Amino acid sequence: MTTIVELKNATKVVKNGFDEEKIILNDVSLEIFEQDFITILGGNGAGKSTLFNTIAGTLSLTSGTIRILGEDVTKFSPEKRAKYLSRVFQDPKMGTAPRMTVAENLLIAKFRGEKRGLLPRRLTSFKDEFQATIEKVGNGLEKHLNTPIEFLSGGQRQALSLLMATLKRPELLLLDEHTAALDPKTSVALMELTDEFVKKDQLTALMITHHMEDALKYGNRLIVMKEGRIIQDLKQEEKAKMKISDYYQLFE
Repeated sequence: MTTIVELKNATKVVKNGFDEEKIILNDVSLEIFEQDFITILGGNGAGKSTLFNTIAGTLSLTSGTIRILGEDVTKFSPEKRAKYLSRVFQDPKMGTAPRMTVAENLLIAKFRGEKRGLLPRRLTSFKDEFQATIEKVGNGLEKHLNTPIEFLSGGQRQALSLLMATLKRPELLLLDEHTAALDPKTSVALMELTDEFVKKDQLTALMITHHMEDALKYGNRLIVMKEGRIIQDLKQEEKAKMKISDYYQLFE
């Protein structure tokens, strides 16, 4: 089984306004294997976002290491890690360029992690490919290839963010509460689309969610975090035996 991402003793310490130290990620060790779809639960301050940010490189570790495909990326910048990772954020306004069209945003995503020089962008040559890509979504996005992102609905923008994150297959897809800002119907539709993409393309994914039902329904592993630590790491067969009430007890 191929290890995609490995964290060893990952710790992040910050100082508060009184110059006191606070541990927000506490000696976390975690292996993410190829084709894992891991859901993450935890209350506010549990360390979920810190875990994501340290993997993505937007937050540096105080101590510990992070390896991706065996390469030590602990000191890598977010830009250097981009060849491995893609991310869909909670806020539909993040992850896309609002004044650029759907096609222009997809063109950026197509060359994620690659060096770019001052060359013609060749957008026209990719338009048929991009049109076929957005037709996979089925929420009206297929009518908006040439529409600036700022005129899309939240659901359309999040679906586009998901398309952009998977257009060039990442080693790890980070889903940062990507359905949380949507209405219930749109949230369900996007979650189903996410599951379809992960399964069809055999992606490796890590998803933060506050929806207990989604954490139980999707993925092959469930991680529960509390006070900066992983307190449970349950495989599919283990979480299938538990009830929602059992999970709430983990946070007590």
